[in-house]
Amino acid sequence: MFQPPRSTLFTLGRSGDVAHHDGSRLFVSQPYPQLGDTVNLRVRVFDGDVSAVHLRSKVDGDQRFSACRRAGKDADGVYWETSVTMINPELGYRFLIQTNSSGLTLNASGIHDCEVTDDHDFRLTVDPAPPAWTRTAIFYEVFIDRYAHAPSTLAAALPLPEWAVDADWTTPVSHGTANGVRQLYRGDLDGITQRLDHLEAIGVTTIYLTPFFPASSNHRYDAASFDMVDPLLGGNAALRRLTKAAHHRGIRVIGDLTLNHTGNTHEWFRAAQADPSSDEADFYLFQDHPDRYETFADVPSMPKLDHRSEQLRRRLFEGDVSVVHRYIRDFDLDGWRIDVAQSAGHSAGSNRTLQTARATVATARAARSDAYIVAEHQFDASDALQGDGWHGTMTYGSFTRPLWSWLAETDVDRYWGAPASHTPYTGTVMAQVMDSFNARIPWRSRIHSLNLLDSHDTPRLLSIVEPDRHRVAAGVLMTMPGIPMLFAGDEIGTLGVDLEDGRQPFRWDASTWDRDLLAWYRDLIHLRTRHPALTDGGFRWLHTATDVVLFERAHPDETIIVLAARRTHPPIPCSLHMTDLLGSQHLAPGDSISADLPFGVWRTTNHGPTSNQD
Repeated sequence: MFQPPRSTLFTLGRSGDVAHHDGSRLFVSQPYPQLGDTVNLRVRVFDGDVSAVHLRSKVDGDQRFSACRRAGKDADGVYWETSVTMINPELGYRFLIQTNSSGLTLNASGIHDCEVTDDHDFRLTVDPAPPAWTRTAIFYEVFIDRYAHAPSTLAAALPLPEWAVDADWTTPVSHGTANGVRQLYRGDLDGITQRLDHLEAIGVTTIYLTPFFPASSNHRYDAASFDMVDPLLGGNAALRRLTKAAHHRGIRVIGDLTLNHTGNTHEWFRAAQADPSSDEADFYLFQDHPDRYETFADVPSMPKLDHRSEQLRRRLFEGDVSVVHRYIRDFDLDGWRIDVAQSAGHSAGSNRTLQTARATVATARAARSDAYIVAEHQFDASDALQGDGWHGTMTYGSFTRPLWSWLAETDVDRYWGAPASHTPYTGTVMAQVMDSFNARIPWRSRIHSLNLLDSHDTPRLLSIVEPDRHRVAAGVLMTMPGIPMLFAGDEIGTLGVDLEDGRQPFRWDASTWDRDLLAWYRDLIHLRTRHPALTDGGFRWLHTATDVVLFERAHPDETIIVLAARRTHPPIPCSLHMTDLLGSQHLAPGDSISADLPFGVWRTTNHGPTSNQD
């Protein structure tokens, strides 16, 4: 029986770690190819008994086999390489590895000793690349009503709408009550503009704004119009002031748009109810006109949109008169976050979610060549992340929930409304869950997706885990593949036991801040932005156990090793010189990582083949 080797970096390597490949530049010469391009594909094999490696790809619907050649080695293995030509718009491939005792297959889900389907093949596509700026971005979500207000502006003098409940900045959030979505704290866009110093100081590069349209709630996901910025937030001029001031500092701004539904006070819905023969009547899914209609999450104030209407698509997300195009063009937005993307265009017998994704991205790109479109997706997002779909998603399923389940050691399913729970994860199970989600998406989708610890749709992680574990989570956030996203207030220690409680007004009294936590976030952001392995490197688990995980970020210029632990763990022996990057300990061959270390980051000697011959 074939016995896989242990990692030569750490003697507690993961079982089955025979070979590794991912979509990073260490293994793929051109991650964003065009038709006709030749791409070099490389795999690193850790077993000295390997006698041959072949690439199995799929071209014109049929399988092809290409012999790989040895292409050098490093301290951790031998590199095998071959070349392929992008004949089709998408190339699926996997590696066949022949040892002295068995034949193995490596695909995106790992090593197999049996035949596998094409579902988890590695994939390259010639579709336009997501914007390059996102790979080095640090996102910061701002719930506009709760971040900051500018009391001297015209917006501050406007009367409250009838639906609103007035709240000053120190009023407790009425979470768990009907007033939870009605309280207005009067945060506005000019308030954000006046607080850009804070974002610049901690290293934020992109602001993600929750919706800025007029609505009948403080979250504004029930838009009453898409024709203007809510005057209560400062109106059109305030959004232009914000994007101009942010861009002057090198900070980008993306908006938040719901393609799945509007509010029941929206001018389109009012027109649809008033006249069943109107264009707008086809925008919605009436079961019995005018008062019975499909909704989002059974909420009557959020009628669901029907994307089969060509007129709706043109107004909302297709073409240069659409909302998607117009706000990027006229307000200098850098893109959109799309709310409830898993449901947009999907209802009963109609499923246009992929068409919606493609059209939205194409429209945004036409408005601005480097516009970024990221989708909210709470579950398995793989179907929406193929080819020319969304640039990325918010990684609740592949990052947030598994990390929560490991660090909290409790049932986290209830926060997503599940009626049943699973056993809290060990570090090994967390890694397996992350791998299973990520194996179904292209590498480029993974690195262009938003990783997050919490958001306006969840409790604050700091109310679920103790402070030390929250610091570990922040470390994982800043070192995993993908774009890190903070929810405003995470960096100063904001609490929140449910999603509405988590939307607390930002505490601008700096005496209330957790200064050590703020310094930790600054250090982590600085670490990420100055090391190419953390922004553009590959990813491999080195060791996973109940209470500790260790992973590698490999780049042609450097290799970074990261340790995360939820409690004391057995010492982990090392066989390389490793330079500490975060205030723990330098390591030399024969040393061990301390059993008491909760989080550590090291730089090792470069990985990559040392020569073109073995």
